[in-house]
Amino acid sequence: MDRPRLITYMWETVFNWHNNFIESLNSLEVNWINSIFRLFLSMILGMIVGAERKRKGQIAGIRTFALISMGACLAMLLSIYVPQVYLGLKNGDPGRIAAQVITGIGFLGGGAMIHMKGAVRGLTTAAGIWMTAIVGMAIGIGMYLISIVATILVLLTLVVFEQYGKHRKLGQDSKVINLTVDGILPNIEIYREVLKEHEIHLSTFYIEYDYERKITELNFVILVHSYTDVMPLLSKISSVTPTRKLTLSNQIDI
Repeated sequence: MDRPRLITYMWETVFNWHNNFIESLNSLEVNWINSIFRLFLSMILGMIVGAERKRKGQIAGIRTFALISMGACLAMLLSIYVPQVYLGLKNGDPGRIAAQVITGIGFLGGGAMIHMKGAVRGLTTAAGIWMTAIVGMAIGIGMYLISIVATILVLLTLVVFEQYGKHRKLGQDSKVINLTVDGILPNIEIYREVLKEHEIHLSTFYIEYDYERKITELNFVILVHSYTDVMPLLSKISSVTPTRKLTLSNQIDI
């Protein structure tokens, strides 16, 4: 075989292999090529979302999200494969196994949430777990572009909207300032003025007098913007009267 024909033959071989590969990826039937590709893609997209959550110090990170995405993808592949092989492609119910994934993933989401007195943390991570599982299912059924777009939108929601919320100071948190001061305070008007000066809303307060030790314990339940720096406020409050102890918490512990 002369050189021009050899080059033509090689190009035809590569072209045919490429077409066969693309056809296998887009095939409605499950095969080893599209199965491996879908699992790999689901792992990558899950890792991307997990990396963002780990950056925020959440308990669910890269490995957790990657496993969730791959598991959902594999469940979707099984949903298609079982009727394809054993029942005939048109006679099975490909959505039956997939439906259980959505139910089961709720337990993982519940485990990612931390319940405290007056506060629940981890809701965003739980929602991210649920969304990542759905992305994995979409990859399992062959919706590659939609899965990638969905992952980009998830990152947009987690990263860009967070920065927007910080910039606009959206959202409020309930916090508790606990003070132990010298003397028996007749009123809290001076503390009201400090809170008003810093544009902090006082929801309610609790006072406990200790006449033996001549101290007053104050608990202020306040509403502050989620991204407000409260350190200047604490410094100002501690200087109002001689203060023995000052604590700030997100839960009502009085």
